[in-house]
Amino acid sequence: MDKTTIIIIAYTIALIVIVFVTLTLIKKKRIKEYSKRLEILDREKNELESAPVISELAKIEPIVKNERMEKRYKGWYEEFDYIRENDIPKINDMLIDLDTYLESKNYKDYKIALSKTEIEIYKTREKINNLLEEIKEINLSSEKYRNIIISLKAKYRELEQIFRSKEDEYEDIANVIELQFENIEKRFQDFEDYMEVNDYQEVFHIVKAISNMIEHMEIVINEVPDLVLLSNRLIPKKIEQITTIYEEMKKEKYPLKHLKIEYNVEESLKRVNEIIDRIKVLNLENCMFELKNMLEFLESLFQEFDIEKNGKKDYDEDKAIFDSRVEKLTEVINSSLNKMDSLKKNYDLSESDIKNLNVVNDKLEELKEVYKKDTKELGKKKLTYSVIADNMKGYLIELRSIEEETESILNNFGNMQDDEERAREQLKEIQELLRQSKLLMRSYKLPVITNNYYVELSEANEAITEIIKELNNKPISIKTLNTRVDTGRDLTLKLFNTANEMVKTAKLAEYSIVYGNRYRKEDINIDNGLNQSTLLYNKGNYKKSLDVTIDTLERVDKEIKGRISEMYEKNS
Repeated sequence: MDKTTIIIIAYTIALIVIVFVTLTLIKKKRIKEYSKRLEILDREKNELESAPVISELAKIEPIVKNERMEKRYKGWYEEFDYIRENDIPKINDMLIDLDTYLESKNYKDYKIALSKTEIEIYKTREKINNLLEEIKEINLSSEKYRNIIISLKAKYRELEQIFRSKEDEYEDIANVIELQFENIEKRFQDFEDYMEVNDYQEVFHIVKAISNMIEHMEIVINEVPDLVLLSNRLIPKKIEQITTIYEEMKKEKYPLKHLKIEYNVEESLKRVNEIIDRIKVLNLENCMFELKNMLEFLESLFQEFDIEKNGKKDYDEDKAIFDSRVEKLTEVINSSLNKMDSLKKNYDLSESDIKNLNVVNDKLEELKEVYKKDTKELGKKKLTYSVIADNMKGYLIELRSIEEETESILNNFGNMQDDEERAREQLKEIQELLRQSKLLMRSYKLPVITNNYYVELSEANEAITEIIKELNNKPISIKTLNTRVDTGRDLTLKLFNTANEMVKTAKLAEYSIVYGNRYRKEDINIDNGLNQSTLLYNKGNYKKSLDVTIDTLERVDKEIKGRISEMYEKNS
Protein backbone atom coordinates (compact mmCIF):
# COMPACT_ATOMS: atom_id res chain seq x y z
CA MET A 1 0.00 0.00 0.00
CA ASP A 2 1.51 3.27 -1.09
CA LYS A 3 1.63 6.54 0.85
CA THR A 4 -1.15 8.27 -1.12
CA THR A 5 -3.63 5.47 -0.42
CA ILE A 6 -2.84 5.61 3.27
CA ILE A 7 -3.48 9.38 3.31
CA ILE A 8 -6.86 8.95 1.52
CA ILE A 9 -7.96 6.23 3.96
CA ALA A 10 -6.92 8.42 6.90
CA TYR A 11 -8.91 11.40 5.56
CA THR A 12 -11.93 9.18 4.96
CA ILE A 13 -11.87 7.79 8.49
CA ALA A 14 -11.48 11.33 9.90
CA LEU A 15 -14.46 12.55 7.85
CA ILE A 16 -16.61 9.61 9.04
CA VAL A 17 -15.70 10.39 12.62
CA ILE A 18 -16.52 14.09 12.18
CA VAL A 19 -19.91 13.29 10.61
CA PHE A 20 -20.72 10.78 13.36
CA VAL A 21 -19.79 13.22 16.11
CA THR A 22 -21.78 16.03 14.44
CA LEU A 23 -24.90 13.86 14.07
CA THR A 24 -24.56 12.73 17.65
CA LEU A 25 -24.32 16.30 18.89
CA ILE A 26 -27.32 17.37 16.77
CA LYS A 27 -29.33 14.46 18.10
CA LYS A 28 -28.43 15.28 21.67
CA LYS A 29 -29.33 18.96 21.11
CA ARG A 30 -32.69 17.97 19.61
CA ILE A 31 -33.43 15.60 22.51
CA LYS A 32 -32.52 18.39 24.92
CA GLU A 33 -34.88 20.81 23.11
CA TYR A 34 -37.69 18.21 23.17
CA SER A 35 -37.16 17.74 26.89
CA LYS A 36 -37.11 21.49 27.50
CA ARG A 37 -40.34 21.96 25.49
CA LEU A 38 -41.96 19.19 27.51
CA GLU A 39 -40.97 20.95 30.74
CA ILE A 40 -42.51 24.22 29.48
CA LEU A 41 -45.78 22.46 28.61
CA ASP A 42 -45.85 20.81 32.02
CA ARG A 43 -45.36 24.23 33.66
CA GLU A 44 -48.18 25.73 31.56
CA LYS A 45 -50.44 22.83 32.63
CA ASN A 46 -49.66 23.58 36.27
CA GLU A 47 -50.54 27.27 35.72
CA LEU A 48 -53.91 26.19 34.37
CA GLU A 49 -54.53 24.09 37.46
CA SER A 50 -53.65 27.04 39.72
CA ALA A 51 -55.82 29.65 37.92
CA PRO A 52 -57.56 31.88 40.60
CA VAL A 53 -61.07 31.10 39.38
CA ILE A 54 -62.28 29.75 42.72
CA SER A 55 -60.95 32.77 44.64
CA GLU A 56 -62.67 35.14 42.19
CA LEU A 57 -65.93 33.16 42.51
CA ALA A 58 -65.64 33.44 46.30
CA LYS A 59 -65.63 37.25 45.93
CA ILE A 60 -68.86 37.14 43.94
CA GLU A 61 -70.74 34.86 46.36
CA PRO A 62 -71.70 37.67 48.82
CA ILE A 63 -73.26 39.83 46.08
CA VAL A 64 -75.42 37.10 44.53
CA LYS A 65 -78.81 38.59 45.37
CA ASN A 66 -81.00 37.78 42.41
CA GLU A 67 -81.94 34.76 40.37
CA ARG A 68 -80.10 35.91 37.26
CA MET A 69 -76.85 36.45 39.17
CA GLU A 70 -77.21 33.13 40.97
CA LYS A 71 -77.70 31.37 37.64
CA ARG A 72 -74.53 32.96 36.23
CA TYR A 73 -72.58 32.11 39.38
CA LYS A 74 -73.52 28.43 39.17
CA GLY A 75 -72.72 28.37 35.46
CA TRP A 76 -69.21 29.71 36.06
CA TYR A 77 -68.63 27.22 38.86
CA GLU A 78 -69.79 24.28 36.75
CA GLU A 79 -67.70 25.39 33.79
CA PHE A 80 -64.53 25.55 35.87
CA ASP A 81 -65.35 22.13 37.44
CA TYR A 82 -65.58 20.69 33.97
CA ILE A 83 -62.18 22.13 33.07
CA ARG A 84 -60.59 20.72 36.22
CA GLU A 85 -62.18 17.27 35.85
CA ASN A 86 -61.90 16.82 32.09
CA ASP A 87 -59.63 19.27 30.23
CA ILE A 88 -56.70 19.33 32.66
CA PRO A 89 -56.59 15.50 33.19
CA LYS A 90 -56.66 15.14 29.40
CA ILE A 91 -53.68 17.47 29.10
CA ASN A 92 -51.91 15.56 31.85
CA ASP A 93 -52.35 12.27 29.94
CA MET A 94 -51.02 13.86 26.77
CA LEU A 95 -47.92 15.05 28.65
CA ILE A 96 -47.33 11.49 29.93
CA ASP A 97 -47.54 10.21 26.35
CA LEU A 98 -44.99 12.79 25.28
CA ASP A 99 -42.61 11.68 28.00
CA THR A 100 -43.04 8.08 26.89
CA TYR A 101 -42.32 8.90 23.24
CA LEU A 102 -39.22 10.80 24.30
CA GLU A 103 -37.86 7.93 26.42
CA SER A 104 -38.48 5.44 23.63
CA LYS A 105 -36.88 7.82 21.12
CA ASN A 106 -40.05 7.80 19.03
CA TYR A 107 -39.49 11.35 17.79
CA LYS A 108 -41.96 11.14 14.94
CA ASP A 109 -44.97 10.45 17.19
CA TYR A 110 -43.54 12.86 19.76
CA LYS A 111 -43.72 15.78 17.33
CA ILE A 112 -47.32 14.97 16.33
CA ALA A 113 -48.39 14.62 19.96
CA LEU A 114 -46.51 17.81 20.88
CA SER A 115 -48.58 19.92 18.45
CA LYS A 116 -51.85 18.41 19.72
CA THR A 117 -50.85 19.05 23.33
CA GLU A 118 -49.96 22.71 22.59
CA ILE A 119 -53.36 23.22 20.91
CA GLU A 120 -55.20 21.63 23.83
CA ILE A 121 -53.35 23.77 26.38
CA TYR A 122 -54.11 26.92 24.31
CA LYS A 123 -57.84 26.08 24.13
CA THR A 124 -58.04 25.40 27.85
CA ARG A 125 -56.14 28.61 28.67
CA GLU A 126 -58.60 30.64 26.55
CA LYS A 127 -61.55 29.04 28.36
CA ILE A 128 -60.10 29.91 31.77
CA ASN A 129 -59.13 33.46 30.70
CA ASN A 130 -62.61 34.13 29.35
CA LEU A 131 -64.12 32.75 32.52
CA LEU A 132 -61.88 34.92 34.70
CA GLU A 133 -62.64 37.98 32.57
CA GLU A 134 -66.39 37.53 33.05
CA ILE A 135 -66.04 36.96 36.79
CA LYS A 136 -63.66 39.93 37.26
CA GLU A 137 -66.03 42.10 35.27
CA ILE A 138 -68.70 41.45 37.88
CA ASN A 139 -66.27 41.97 40.78
CA LEU A 140 -65.16 45.32 39.37
CA SER A 141 -68.59 46.39 38.12
CA SER A 142 -69.77 48.10 41.27
CA GLU A 143 -66.83 50.48 41.51
CA LYS A 144 -66.55 50.95 37.74
CA TYR A 145 -70.22 51.77 37.18
CA ARG A 146 -70.29 54.04 40.23
CA ASN A 147 -67.41 56.08 38.80
CA ILE A 148 -69.11 56.28 35.40
CA ILE A 149 -72.41 57.39 36.94
CA ILE A 150 -70.64 60.08 39.03
CA SER A 151 -69.11 61.48 35.85
CA LEU A 152 -72.45 61.31 33.99
CA LYS A 153 -74.29 63.03 36.86
CA ALA A 154 -71.75 65.85 36.83
CA LYS A 155 -72.28 66.31 33.09
CA TYR A 156 -76.05 66.12 33.62
CA ARG A 157 -75.97 68.90 36.24
CA GLU A 158 -73.76 71.04 34.00
CA LEU A 159 -76.18 70.69 31.07
CA GLU A 160 -79.18 71.40 33.29
CA GLN A 161 -77.50 74.55 34.60
CA ILE A 162 -76.80 75.78 31.05
CA PHE A 163 -80.42 75.07 30.14
CA ARG A 164 -81.79 76.96 33.18
CA SER A 165 -79.53 79.96 32.54
CA LYS A 166 -81.03 80.61 29.07
CA GLU A 167 -84.30 78.70 29.17
CA ASP A 168 -86.16 81.41 27.23
CA GLU A 169 -83.94 80.80 24.18
CA TYR A 170 -85.42 77.31 23.78
CA GLU A 171 -88.96 78.74 23.47
CA ASP A 172 -91.61 76.00 22.97
CA ILE A 173 -88.93 73.28 22.91
CA ALA A 174 -88.16 73.95 26.61
CA ASN A 175 -91.00 71.66 27.78
CA VAL A 176 -89.70 68.80 25.66
CA ILE A 177 -86.22 69.25 27.10
CA GLU A 178 -87.69 69.28 30.63
CA LEU A 179 -89.28 65.89 29.95
CA GLN A 180 -85.98 64.56 28.63
CA PHE A 181 -84.20 65.70 31.81
CA GLU A 182 -86.88 63.87 33.83
CA ASN A 183 -86.31 60.71 31.79
CA ILE A 184 -82.60 60.87 32.55
CA GLU A 185 -83.40 61.33 36.26
CA LYS A 186 -85.54 58.18 36.13
CA ARG A 187 -82.70 56.26 34.52
CA PHE A 188 -80.37 57.37 37.34
CA GLN A 189 -82.92 55.96 39.80
CA ASP A 190 -83.12 52.73 37.80
CA PHE A 191 -79.35 52.47 38.10
CA GLU A 192 -79.57 52.68 41.89
CA ASP A 193 -82.34 50.07 42.02
CA TYR A 194 -80.42 47.53 39.96
CA MET A 195 -77.15 48.24 41.78
CA GLU A 196 -78.99 47.45 45.01
CA VAL A 197 -79.68 43.91 43.81
CA ASN A 198 -76.30 43.63 42.03
CA ASP A 199 -77.93 43.02 38.64
CA TYR A 200 -74.87 44.18 36.73
CA GLN A 201 -76.05 42.91 33.43
CA GLU A 202 -79.02 45.30 33.56
CA VAL A 203 -76.81 48.00 35.11
CA PHE A 204 -74.57 47.81 32.06
CA HIS A 205 -77.52 48.57 29.75
CA ILE A 206 -78.77 51.39 32.00
CA VAL A 207 -75.35 53.07 32.15
CA LYS A 208 -75.02 52.82 28.39
CA ALA A 209 -78.53 54.29 27.95
CA ILE A 210 -77.79 57.19 30.34
CA SER A 211 -74.50 57.90 28.54
CA ASN A 212 -76.28 58.04 25.16
CA MET A 213 -79.08 60.23 26.56
CA ILE A 214 -76.62 62.75 28.05
CA GLU A 215 -74.53 62.76 24.90
CA HIS A 216 -77.70 63.54 22.93
CA MET A 217 -78.78 66.11 25.52
CA GLU A 218 -75.45 67.94 25.13
CA ILE A 219 -76.15 68.30 21.42
CA VAL A 220 -79.70 69.45 22.21
CA ILE A 221 -78.59 72.08 24.75
CA ASN A 222 -75.91 73.46 22.39
CA GLU A 223 -77.84 73.43 19.11
CA VAL A 224 -81.53 74.00 19.94
CA PRO A 225 -81.24 77.79 20.61
CA ASP A 226 -79.64 78.30 17.20
CA LEU A 227 -82.11 75.93 15.55
CA VAL A 228 -85.04 77.76 17.15
CA LEU A 229 -83.61 81.11 16.07
CA LEU A 230 -83.14 79.92 12.51
CA SER A 231 -86.42 78.05 12.11
CA ASN A 232 -88.74 80.40 14.06
CA ARG A 233 -87.27 83.82 13.27
CA LEU A 234 -84.46 84.23 10.77
CA ILE A 235 -85.71 82.01 7.98
CA PRO A 236 -89.41 83.06 8.24
CA LYS A 237 -88.26 86.70 8.25
CA LYS A 238 -86.09 86.11 5.19
CA ILE A 239 -89.01 84.43 3.42
CA GLU A 240 -91.27 87.35 4.30
CA GLN A 241 -88.71 89.87 2.98
CA ILE A 242 -88.20 87.86 -0.20
CA THR A 243 -91.96 87.70 -0.80
CA THR A 244 -92.32 91.48 -0.28
CA ILE A 245 -89.43 92.32 -2.63
CA TYR A 246 -90.72 89.85 -5.19
CA GLU A 247 -94.19 91.42 -5.21
CA GLU A 248 -92.72 94.92 -5.57
CA MET A 249 -90.48 93.85 -8.45
CA LYS A 250 -93.41 92.09 -10.13
CA LYS A 251 -95.34 95.37 -10.06
CA GLU A 252 -92.34 97.01 -11.75
CA LYS A 253 -92.56 94.26 -14.41
CA TYR A 254 -89.22 92.59 -13.66
CA PRO A 255 -88.86 89.22 -15.47
CA LEU A 256 -88.33 86.86 -12.50
CA LYS A 257 -89.75 83.54 -13.68
CA HIS A 258 -86.31 81.98 -13.73
CA LEU A 259 -86.04 82.38 -9.93
CA LYS A 260 -89.24 80.32 -9.25
CA ILE A 261 -89.90 82.40 -6.14
CA GLU A 262 -93.41 81.06 -5.35
CA TYR A 263 -92.25 77.44 -5.58
CA ASN A 264 -89.06 78.03 -3.59
CA VAL A 265 -90.88 79.97 -0.85
CA GLU A 266 -93.53 77.25 -0.55
CA GLU A 267 -90.92 74.49 -0.42
CA SER A 268 -88.82 76.40 2.11
CA LEU A 269 -91.79 76.90 4.45
CA LYS A 270 -92.74 73.26 4.10
CA ARG A 271 -89.19 72.16 4.85
CA VAL A 272 -88.91 74.51 7.84
CA ASN A 273 -92.10 73.08 9.34
CA GLU A 274 -90.78 69.55 8.90
CA ILE A 275 -87.55 70.50 10.66
CA ILE A 276 -89.48 72.19 13.48
CA ASP A 277 -91.47 68.96 13.99
CA ARG A 278 -88.21 67.04 14.24
CA ILE A 279 -86.78 69.58 16.70
CA LYS A 280 -89.86 69.20 18.91
CA VAL A 281 -89.06 65.50 19.37
CA LEU A 282 -85.34 66.38 19.74
CA ASN A 283 -84.42 64.62 16.51
CA LEU A 284 -81.67 67.05 15.53
CA GLU A 285 -79.82 64.97 12.96
CA ASN A 286 -78.88 67.17 9.95
CA CYS A 287 -81.27 69.93 11.16
CA MET A 288 -78.51 72.54 11.50
CA PHE A 289 -77.00 71.56 8.16
CA GLU A 290 -80.36 71.78 6.37
CA LEU A 291 -81.33 75.12 7.96
CA LYS A 292 -77.96 76.70 7.16
CA ASN A 293 -78.21 75.53 3.56
CA MET A 294 -81.73 76.95 3.40
CA LEU A 295 -80.55 80.27 4.81
CA GLU A 296 -77.71 80.43 2.26
CA PHE A 297 -80.20 79.68 -0.52
CA LEU A 298 -82.54 82.46 0.65
CA GLU A 299 -79.59 84.87 0.86
CA SER A 300 -78.75 83.94 -2.72
CA LEU A 301 -82.26 85.04 -3.76
CA PHE A 302 -81.55 88.52 -2.35
CA GLN A 303 -78.39 88.55 -4.45
CA GLU A 304 -80.42 87.53 -7.50
CA PHE A 305 -82.82 90.43 -6.85
CA ASP A 306 -79.86 92.83 -6.61
CA ILE A 307 -78.41 91.42 -9.83
CA GLU A 308 -81.70 92.10 -11.63
CA LYS A 309 -82.02 95.60 -10.14
CA ASN A 310 -78.46 96.48 -11.11
CA GLY A 311 -79.10 94.89 -14.50
CA LYS A 312 -82.13 97.15 -15.06
CA LYS A 313 -80.16 100.21 -13.98
CA ASP A 314 -77.27 99.35 -16.31
CA TYR A 315 -79.69 98.50 -19.12
CA ASP A 316 -81.59 101.78 -18.81
CA GLU A 317 -78.36 103.79 -18.82
CA ASP A 318 -76.79 101.88 -21.71
CA LYS A 319 -80.07 101.87 -23.67
CA ALA A 320 -80.21 105.67 -23.60
CA ILE A 321 -76.60 105.90 -24.78
CA PHE A 322 -77.10 103.19 -27.42
CA ASP A 323 -80.28 104.73 -28.84
CA SER A 324 -78.69 108.19 -29.05
CA ARG A 325 -75.52 106.96 -30.75
CA VAL A 326 -77.42 104.69 -33.15
CA GLU A 327 -79.67 107.58 -34.16
CA LYS A 328 -76.70 109.87 -34.81
CA LEU A 329 -74.77 107.23 -36.71
CA THR A 330 -77.82 106.34 -38.82
CA GLU A 331 -78.24 110.00 -39.77
CA VAL A 332 -74.55 110.33 -40.66
CA ILE A 333 -74.52 107.19 -42.83
CA ASN A 334 -77.82 108.04 -44.54
CA SER A 335 -76.58 111.58 -45.22
CA SER A 336 -73.35 110.21 -46.68
CA LEU A 337 -75.24 107.69 -48.83
CA ASN A 338 -77.49 110.50 -50.11
CA LYS A 339 -74.42 112.54 -51.04
CA MET A 340 -72.79 109.58 -52.76
CA ASP A 341 -74.00 110.57 -56.27
CA SER A 342 -72.59 114.06 -55.80
CA LEU A 343 -69.30 112.69 -54.50
CA LYS A 344 -69.02 110.21 -57.37
CA LYS A 345 -69.67 113.09 -59.80
CA ASN A 346 -67.02 115.34 -58.26
CA TYR A 347 -64.38 112.82 -57.26
CA ASP A 348 -62.84 109.70 -58.63
CA LEU A 349 -64.16 107.32 -55.90
CA SER A 350 -63.07 103.69 -55.86
CA GLU A 351 -65.59 100.86 -55.71
CA SER A 352 -64.14 99.78 -52.35
CA ASP A 353 -64.91 103.24 -50.87
CA ILE A 354 -68.58 102.94 -51.87
CA LYS A 355 -68.77 99.28 -50.85
CA ASN A 356 -67.26 99.95 -47.41
CA LEU A 357 -69.94 102.51 -46.60
CA ASN A 358 -72.69 100.05 -47.56
CA VAL A 359 -71.02 97.33 -45.47
CA VAL A 360 -70.98 99.44 -42.29
CA ASN A 361 -74.59 100.43 -42.97
CA ASP A 362 -75.52 96.71 -43.19
CA LYS A 363 -73.65 96.02 -39.92
CA LEU A 364 -75.54 98.82 -38.22
CA GLU A 365 -78.90 97.50 -39.48
CA GLU A 366 -78.05 93.96 -38.26
CA LEU A 367 -77.09 95.33 -34.82
CA LYS A 368 -80.36 97.29 -34.64
CA GLU A 369 -82.33 94.11 -35.48
CA VAL A 370 -80.59 92.05 -32.77
CA TYR A 371 -81.17 94.82 -30.24
CA LYS A 372 -84.83 95.09 -31.30
CA LYS A 373 -85.28 91.33 -30.83
CA ASP A 374 -83.81 91.50 -27.30
CA THR A 375 -86.16 94.37 -26.46
CA LYS A 376 -89.16 92.32 -27.58
CA GLU A 377 -87.98 89.32 -25.54
CA LEU A 378 -87.65 91.58 -22.51
CA GLY A 379 -91.17 92.89 -23.07
CA LYS A 380 -92.47 89.31 -23.13
CA LYS A 381 -90.48 88.59 -19.94
CA LYS A 382 -88.51 85.90 -21.73
CA LEU A 383 -85.27 87.76 -21.10
CA THR A 384 -84.00 89.05 -17.74
CA TYR A 385 -82.53 92.48 -17.13
CA SER A 386 -79.22 90.95 -16.06
CA VAL A 387 -78.91 89.12 -19.39
CA ILE A 388 -79.97 92.05 -21.58
CA ALA A 389 -77.66 94.36 -19.59
CA ASP A 390 -74.74 92.06 -20.43
CA ASN A 391 -75.89 91.96 -24.05
CA MET A 392 -76.00 95.77 -24.14
CA LYS A 393 -72.35 95.94 -23.11
CA GLY A 394 -71.52 93.82 -26.15
CA TYR A 395 -73.79 95.89 -28.42
CA LEU A 396 -72.06 99.10 -27.32
CA ILE A 397 -68.66 97.60 -28.10
CA GLU A 398 -69.91 96.48 -31.53
CA LEU A 399 -71.47 99.91 -32.13
CA ARG A 400 -68.16 101.59 -31.28
CA SER A 401 -66.44 99.39 -33.88
CA ILE A 402 -69.03 100.40 -36.53
CA GLU A 403 -68.61 104.07 -35.57
CA GLU A 404 -64.85 103.84 -36.01
CA GLU A 405 -65.21 102.16 -39.40
CA THR A 406 -67.72 104.83 -40.49
CA GLU A 407 -65.46 107.61 -39.23
CA SER A 408 -62.53 106.20 -41.21
CA ILE A 409 -64.60 105.96 -44.42
CA LEU A 410 -66.14 109.44 -44.03
CA ASN A 411 -62.74 110.91 -43.21
CA ASN A 412 -61.59 109.59 -46.56
CA PHE A 413 -64.53 111.29 -48.30
CA GLY A 414 -64.00 114.48 -46.31
CA ASN A 415 -60.31 114.47 -47.12
CA MET A 416 -61.16 114.53 -50.82
CA GLN A 417 -63.11 117.77 -50.39
CA ASP A 418 -60.39 119.17 -48.13
CA ASP A 419 -57.72 118.19 -50.64
CA GLU A 420 -59.63 119.95 -53.45
CA GLU A 421 -60.03 123.11 -51.38
CA ARG A 422 -56.40 122.99 -50.30
CA ALA A 423 -55.31 122.51 -53.94
CA ARG A 424 -57.24 125.63 -55.01
CA GLU A 425 -55.61 127.65 -52.21
CA GLN A 426 -52.18 126.31 -53.08
CA LEU A 427 -52.79 127.15 -56.78
CA LYS A 428 -53.25 130.78 -55.78
CA GLU A 429 -50.03 130.66 -53.75
CA ILE A 430 -48.14 129.08 -56.67
CA GLN A 431 -49.47 131.69 -59.13
CA GLU A 432 -48.47 134.46 -56.73
CA LEU A 433 -44.98 132.98 -56.40
CA LEU A 434 -44.73 132.92 -60.21
CA ARG A 435 -45.78 136.58 -60.36
CA GLN A 436 -43.18 137.47 -57.72
CA SER A 437 -40.51 135.69 -59.77
CA LYS A 438 -41.38 137.77 -62.84
CA LEU A 439 -41.45 141.02 -60.84
CA LEU A 440 -38.07 140.17 -59.40
CA MET A 441 -36.59 139.76 -62.85
CA ARG A 442 -38.05 143.11 -63.89
CA SER A 443 -36.84 144.87 -60.71
CA TYR A 444 -33.26 145.01 -62.05
CA LYS A 445 -32.20 145.70 -65.57
CA LEU A 446 -30.06 142.74 -66.49
CA PRO A 447 -27.95 142.86 -69.63
CA VAL A 448 -28.72 139.21 -70.31
CA ILE A 449 -31.33 136.75 -68.83
CA THR A 450 -29.95 133.24 -68.93
CA ASN A 451 -31.71 130.34 -70.67
CA ASN A 452 -32.23 128.28 -67.53
CA TYR A 453 -34.62 130.95 -66.24
CA TYR A 454 -36.81 130.65 -69.34
CA VAL A 455 -36.73 126.83 -69.15
CA GLU A 456 -37.83 126.88 -65.51
CA LEU A 457 -40.46 129.55 -66.26
CA SER A 458 -41.89 127.32 -68.96
CA GLU A 459 -41.94 124.30 -66.67
CA ALA A 460 -43.67 126.27 -63.90
CA ASN A 461 -46.32 127.62 -66.30
CA GLU A 462 -46.94 124.12 -67.63
CA ALA A 463 -47.29 122.69 -64.08
CA ILE A 464 -49.82 125.42 -63.16
CA THR A 465 -51.78 124.63 -66.31
CA GLU A 466 -51.92 120.95 -65.30
CA ILE A 467 -53.24 121.87 -61.84
CA ILE A 468 -55.99 124.03 -63.36
CA LYS A 469 -56.82 121.28 -65.85
CA GLU A 470 -57.12 118.65 -63.05
CA LEU A 471 -59.34 120.96 -60.96
CA ASN A 472 -61.64 121.41 -63.96
CA ASN A 473 -61.93 117.65 -64.48
CA LYS A 474 -65.10 115.87 -63.31
CA PRO A 475 -64.66 113.63 -61.40
CA ILE A 476 -61.42 114.84 -59.86
CA SER A 477 -58.72 112.30 -59.13
CA ILE A 478 -57.47 113.50 -55.75
CA LYS A 479 -54.31 111.46 -56.00
CA THR A 480 -53.43 113.01 -59.38
CA LEU A 481 -54.43 116.48 -58.18
CA ASN A 482 -52.13 116.24 -55.15
CA THR A 483 -49.28 115.12 -57.40
CA ARG A 484 -49.89 118.06 -59.77
CA VAL A 485 -49.96 120.54 -56.87
CA ASP A 486 -46.73 119.19 -55.40
CA THR A 487 -45.01 119.36 -58.79
CA GLY A 488 -46.26 122.89 -59.48
CA ARG A 489 -45.17 124.13 -56.08
CA ASP A 490 -41.69 122.63 -56.45
CA LEU A 491 -41.12 124.02 -59.97
CA THR A 492 -42.41 127.53 -59.12
CA LEU A 493 -40.27 127.65 -55.99
CA LYS A 494 -37.28 126.57 -58.06
CA LEU A 495 -38.00 129.38 -60.54
CA PHE A 496 -38.25 131.96 -57.76
CA ASN A 497 -34.94 130.83 -56.26
CA THR A 498 -33.28 130.99 -59.67
CA ALA A 499 -34.57 134.52 -60.31
CA ASN A 500 -33.60 135.70 -56.86
CA GLU A 501 -30.10 134.23 -57.12
CA MET A 502 -29.56 135.65 -60.61
CA VAL A 503 -30.57 139.22 -59.63
CA LYS A 504 -28.60 139.13 -56.40
CA THR A 505 -25.43 137.83 -58.12
CA ALA A 506 -25.76 140.42 -60.91
CA LYS A 507 -26.12 143.26 -58.41
CA LEU A 508 -23.07 142.07 -56.45
CA ALA A 509 -21.04 141.76 -59.66
CA GLU A 510 -22.02 145.30 -60.75
CA TYR A 511 -21.32 146.78 -57.30
CA SER A 512 -17.90 145.11 -57.15
CA ILE A 513 -16.91 146.45 -60.60
CA VAL A 514 -18.04 149.99 -59.69
CA TYR A 515 -16.17 149.73 -56.37
CA GLY A 516 -13.02 148.46 -58.12
CA ASN A 517 -12.89 151.26 -60.68
CA ARG A 518 -11.06 153.44 -58.12
CA TYR A 519 -8.07 151.08 -58.30
CA ARG A 520 -7.74 150.89 -62.11
CA LYS A 521 -4.99 153.53 -62.38
CA GLU A 522 -2.94 152.06 -59.56
CA ASP A 523 -2.35 148.66 -61.10
CA ILE A 524 -2.54 147.48 -64.69
CA ASN A 525 -3.49 143.98 -63.47
CA ILE A 526 -6.50 145.37 -61.64
CA ASP A 527 -7.52 147.26 -64.76
CA ASN A 528 -7.24 144.12 -66.86
CA GLY A 529 -9.12 142.06 -64.27
CA LEU A 530 -11.99 144.55 -64.11
CA ASN A 531 -12.15 144.67 -67.91
CA GLN A 532 -12.48 140.88 -68.00
CA SER A 533 -15.10 141.00 -65.26
CA THR A 534 -17.10 143.64 -67.17
CA LEU A 535 -16.98 141.49 -70.29
CA LEU A 536 -18.32 138.47 -68.38
CA TYR A 537 -21.07 140.59 -66.81
CA ASN A 538 -22.24 141.90 -70.17
CA LYS A 539 -22.45 138.30 -71.44
CA GLY A 540 -24.71 137.33 -68.47
CA ASN A 541 -22.08 135.25 -66.67
CA TYR A 542 -22.69 137.08 -63.38
CA LYS A 543 -21.24 134.50 -61.03
CA LYS A 544 -17.95 134.26 -62.93
CA SER A 545 -17.81 138.06 -63.23
CA LEU A 546 -18.17 138.43 -59.46
CA ASP A 547 -15.50 135.81 -58.77
CA VAL A 548 -12.99 137.52 -61.13
CA THR A 549 -13.67 140.94 -59.56
CA ILE A 550 -13.17 139.62 -56.03
CA ASP A 551 -9.94 137.85 -56.97
CA THR A 552 -8.64 140.98 -58.68
CA LEU A 553 -9.49 143.42 -55.87
CA GLU A 554 -8.10 141.19 -53.10
CA ARG A 555 -4.63 142.32 -54.26
CA VAL A 556 -5.33 145.75 -52.80
CA ASP A 557 -8.15 145.01 -50.27
CA LYS A 558 -8.16 141.73 -48.35
CA GLU A 559 -11.63 142.46 -46.95
CA ILE A 560 -13.24 143.17 -50.29
CA LYS A 561 -15.84 140.39 -49.93
CA GLY A 562 -17.19 141.87 -46.72
CA ARG A 563 -17.27 145.38 -48.10
CA ILE A 564 -19.15 144.39 -51.26
CA SER A 565 -21.70 142.32 -49.21
CA GLU A 566 -22.22 145.26 -46.86
CA MET A 567 -22.65 147.60 -49.79
CA TYR A 568 -25.20 145.21 -51.34
CA GLU A 569 -27.21 144.97 -48.12
CA LYS A 570 -27.43 148.77 -47.83
CA ASN A 571 -28.67 149.17 -51.38
CA SER A 572 -31.07 146.23 -51.43
